[in-house]
Amino acid sequence: MDNLLGEFVGTLVLVVFGCGVCANMTLTKSKGVGGGWICIAAGWGFAVTLGVYTATAFGAPQGDLNPAVTLGKMFVGIYTPVQFIVTSAAQIIGGICGAAIVWLAYLPHWGETKDKPAKLGIFCTAPAIRNSFANFLCEFIATFFLMFCIWMIFAKPNGTLPAGFGPYIVGILIWALGLSLGGPTGYAMNPARDLGPRIAHAILPIAGKGDSDWGYAWIPVLGPLCGAGFAYVIAHFWGIV
Repeated sequence: MDNLLGEFVGTLVLVVFGCGVCANMTLTKSKGVGGGWICIAAGWGFAVTLGVYTATAFGAPQGDLNPAVTLGKMFVGIYTPVQFIVTSAAQIIGGICGAAIVWLAYLPHWGETKDKPAKLGIFCTAPAIRNSFANFLCEFIATFFLMFCIWMIFAKPNGTLPAGFGPYIVGILIWALGLSLGGPTGYAMNPARDLGPRIAHAILPIAGKGDSDWGYAWIPVLGPLCGAGFAYVIAHFWGIV
């Protein structure tokens, strides 16, 4: 239960800071409007670091915050299939609650913002060019490098990191992925980060919102899961995991 609580609260923190930076950069009359992609990429990197620390403090020794990462760890025997499903559910619920907090934090600004797709983009990802194959491929590639590089960071040849240092490196990895591979799809790389806030967008009484783009929603779920699975195949083949 401590693991589930940690994953729930950690993912909540991830989404508060991650979707929060998107809201700050997007919503009309917010002081951060126009800050740009570098701010968003950095904000998500910091969000992951803070979320992992929170998850660990609440008793989640892995601090995944991401069903794709949990899936990769299931393949190496850290989780059973049932634990993967339950942990992923806790992460998604954390994402829903974190997104609701962002909605409350920016409550007066939703009605001031007329751009419906921009409001949706605060909660979940959307492609710059809508092409299902290309969008899936981008999420697959980005999440492959997320999972692959996590295993490289913690690989035995690199030595043992000092206690508490890992989340900093993983936060830098998220920052780098946003800067390098985030442009085509907004780099979800995380079904809980995308699906949880998308559900929140659908159920919350957000002023002037549009639809939640469910036709695209499968890509930031399946793309990351497949990318993480393939990362395991490659890392296992080379004897890293």
